[in-house]
Amino acid sequence: MTIFSSARDFGTALANLGEPNADARNDALVRQGELTKPAGSLGRLEEIAVFFAGWQGKARPRISRARAAIFAGNHGVTVHGVSAFPPSVTAQMVANFTNGGAAINALAAAAGLELAVVALDLDRPTADFTSAAAMSEAECLDALNRGAAVVDADLDFLTLGEMGIGNSTAAAALCARSFAGGVAGWVGPGTGVDGHGVARKIDVIERALAFHTDAPRSAFETLCRVGGREIAAIAGAILRARQLGVPVLLDGFICTSAIAPLAAENPAIVSHCIAGHCSAEPGHKRLLALLGLEPLLSLDMRLGEGSGAAVAANVVRSALAAHDEMATFAEAAVSGSL
Repeated sequence: MTIFSSARDFGTALANLGEPNADARNDALVRQGELTKPAGSLGRLEEIAVFFAGWQGKARPRISRARAAIFAGNHGVTVHGVSAFPPSVTAQMVANFTNGGAAINALAAAAGLELAVVALDLDRPTADFTSAAAMSEAECLDALNRGAAVVDADLDFLTLGEMGIGNSTAAAALCARSFAGGVAGWVGPGTGVDGHGVARKIDVIERALAFHTDAPRSAFETLCRVGGREIAAIAGAILRARQLGVPVLLDGFICTSAIAPLAAENPAIVSHCIAGHCSAEPGHKRLLALLGLEPLLSLDMRLGEGSGAAVAANVVRSALAAHDEMATFAEAAVSGSL
């Protein structure tokens, strides 16, 4: 399925973003005021319910169908020793997902999420982005469209995640190129590299940014230059979800980095997204602050593969259940003076 036929088409879609239904949001706010509880006593659960009301276009949003989409890709930049594991682990973990043995399998099932795993040309890593664009325009478009293809119009929400040895380096590079500031604040241990490994990642990213310094700063070009196939696929899924009005629950640093170049071009892209959690990867907290996203959870998770978003999906289900199933003061014959 081709949703984005060219870089210009992708840029046009990013520039023309739909908005939530204001009437449904207002009706949901009215209902919150009528439920048998003190106003605001369910905290962010109330905000989540109103958020979903706007995107579903109804005052009492419900979850009938939700999907966890996990994208996997390999990175040419791993030739510089930026990861504690070899690229072959990516395919091995995809096999684990397929066989049902990974954390995301258990967590998606616990949250009532369909699981879709999309491996993107694992036998063909992206180019080493210190000396070339990670992807050609055609390769980036293919990844964007393969991400967009997982978003069905009848989904009530979508959680996103990734697998890819070396992708914390790509994520840090995307953030550093998208936002002002130095590289070091974006770089963490990823799969568990030591201090020397972190320093090596910083050096690799600084060299990459210098090599691409004269390239255009559009979201599409930044994804091409220093992204990865799985990260571009997440970006495509996020933008397609916005076109279809499907709320998105983001996972950790690498997943969230996919929205960084999009938000640098059009900050409104984040308004249909919820941060599922704040990971232990140090750049994630900084990125969430820049995007204006307050995470639902902070559990020191740093696994990736959509695991934090899947856990947070249970919070979303709780929020919508309370909003839909609680009685109003009138229905319960309770005084509205709480």
